[in-house]
Amino acid sequence: MVGFPRTFHAILGHPCYAKFIAVPNYTYLKLKMPGPHGVVTVSTSFCRAYECEVKCCRHAIVVIASKELATLREEVIEEVPNAKRSSRSFESMEGSKEVLMDPSSSEGKKVHIGTALSSE
Repeated sequence: MVGFPRTFHAILGHPCYAKFIAVPNYTYLKLKMPGPHGVVTVSTSFCRAYECEVKCCRHAIVVIASKELATLREEVIEEVPNAKRSSRSFESMEGSKEVLMDPSSSEGKKVHIGTALSSE
């Protein structure tokens, strides 16, 4: 037996069970088959089975997310920002007024404040 770092070591189907004359019992997580010195029983614990199931679900989520990311990357056109292209400047809305931030300052920095706001 070799300890692989994956969730499943082997997935056995009905043809394999028939060839080895094996009897799986999914309720008790046991697999019994005839051996050279009697019945060979392969078993595991419910905790280990649950851990494997959780790891398998996490792995499936990662695989699906990576495939979705690859699809999204194909669909999205990456546009390189052009420094020469003029950017839009801020334009005030109707119903706003300019107010000096510090009336005593000589810098003249202004703030746009909406006049249609409620008193709350």
